[in-house]
Amino acid sequence: MLVDVYMPDMSGFELSEKILEIDPNLRVCFISAAELNMQALREIYPKLGFGCFIKKPVEMKYLIERLCSELD
Repeated sequence: MLVDVYMPDMSGFELSEKILEIDPNLRVCFISAAELNMQALREIYPKLGFGCFIKKPVEMKYLIERLCSELD
């Protein structure tokens, strides 16, 4: 699952928590233009199953390659 960190009504982290309650095996890839400390986020949200973090802007080819590698 690819989720933007910052969304209008709910953060990507909140959305991920809700979806992971339904399917705890889901892998989550976050995307954002903001700088994020992924180690700190893993400690704050240990059950989110972080797959990766992709920084925007991103070229489509890299995005596809990165998501495919996370799904393997």
